[in-house]
Amino acid sequence: MKVQCSAPAVRLLDARPAWLPTVAALCCAALTAMLGQWQWHKAELKTALRAGYDRSASLPVLAWGEVAKLGEAARYRKVRLTGEFAAAYQILLDNKVLHGRAGYHAVAPMRLADGGAVLVDRGWLAASGERSQLPMVAVPAGYRTVEGILIHAQGRYLELAAGGETGRVWQNLDLDRYRAWFGGDLPDWLVLQTDTVRDGLVRDWPAPDLGVARHRSYAVQWYSMSSLSVGLWLYFVVLKRGRAR
Repeated sequence: MKVQCSAPAVRLLDARPAWLPTVAALCCAALTAMLGQWQWHKAELKTALRAGYDRSASLPVLAWGEVAKLGEAARYRKVRLTGEFAAAYQILLDNKVLHGRAGYHAVAPMRLADGGAVLVDRGWLAASGERSQLPMVAVPAGYRTVEGILIHAQGRYLELAAGGETGRVWQNLDLDRYRAWFGGDLPDWLVLQTDTVRDGLVRDWPAPDLGVARHRSYAVQWYSMSSLSVGLWLYFVVLKRGRAR
């Protein structure tokens, strides 16, 4: 038995509502546009941070006593310290690559002449062929003056495994653990030593790679997906349905 649909019934099927693909396209376009805006905003913030780094490089050197007054504004400023390195607490931060070669950063606290202490990244040294043989890096004795760039002492440089400290070789700089070991208060700052000293350490501190280009690339991808969502909706819902009618 053959069933025939009436003309009104056929027209009713062809006129079924398009709200579902419209809502889906709208949600997709809005979400991806928001993600693109978020990535672009992060790129703008990091661009401003890089501009601040460049400005700080041209400002006068700060005495350590001025850092507390400036607070966050002291970030990336050049500072001058006078004190004595605590040689017994020097560590080597592992997996530091310079110009394609693996090595370490030698980090030691300096006890300041006017009280307190601060961590100093003294520079980079190459790893030897045998991982079991650590390179020798002497710590200068006596009071001295050091200049460097002030950055945040990050809680983690690079972690390969939990509990990445083996003797004087640390996989990451865990500030809380270091403070407990040092037995004294240390600020959340790290000084990248820049003055020239003939001690075998390389002090090549490139400007921070803040990933601005990466964030902008992600933003463009999200914006493209948003535009694609709108384009597909126009083609399948508006144009094709219009032609079908």
